[in-house]
Amino acid sequence: WQFNTMQMMYEIISNALMEAGLDDEFEPQDYLNFYCLGSRDSEVWAHPPPPPPHVRSYGGSSPQALTQKNRRFMIYVHSKGMIVDDEYVLLGSANINQRSLEGTRDTEIAMGGYQPHYTWANDGGSPPQGQIYGYRMSLWAEHMRSYEECFERPESVECTRRVRSIGEVNWERFGSEEMGKPLIGHLLKYPVAVDGTGKVKPLPGYETFPDMGGRVVGSFTGIQENLTI
Repeated sequence: WQFNTMQMMYEIISNALMEAGLDDEFEPQDYLNFYCLGSRDSEVWAHPPPPPPHVRSYGGSSPQALTQKNRRFMIYVHSKGMIVDDEYVLLGSANINQRSLEGTRDTEIAMGGYQPHYTWANDGGSPPQGQIYGYRMSLWAEHMRSYEECFERPESVECTRRVRSIGEVNWERFGSEEMGKPLIGHLLKYPVAVDGTGKVKPLPGYETFPDMGGRVVGSFTGIQENLTI
């Protein structure tokens, strides 16, 4: 379903660009991108520590052994967060689904916040630069390990393309079989290719996630829906 949702969204953007006659100037990924987080050692340790007992008990081709060998791991973050136009922030653990709304299972919580004096409307159409802007810039500095002037205008195509290029470089370094240059922070471009018509497919050579397995575009299973909600 994740892949199908991505496919649907990119096709909508592609169709809109074609209708506006802008498909020669822009591409779907100028307006929507997906990222993940990862970490990897940049050099092979001269004397790597022995794997812990629970890893030694697995075979050499197990995800645990491969992760130890390649010194890389994708970072899982359970909390949710959204920053809208540098003027509104939503943070929490809440999932909007049947399980979270039943009231008898998961306990979910979230909060939203904004500064009324730092909005696009109150700033005369200029980008608001209050604490929510500062929070986003701090996150970007952490995950991309850099500051660039275009980061101050995240809505610009220049910024979108620059952040995507950083994520693409990081994915190449993360997914390489050889350890080389360090990652530029933690932000990885999700390993899919999107053409001008919005069609989505895995990057060549990355049909599955490194070490851990699992198809990048997912796969259909016959599990009953009520077991997964």
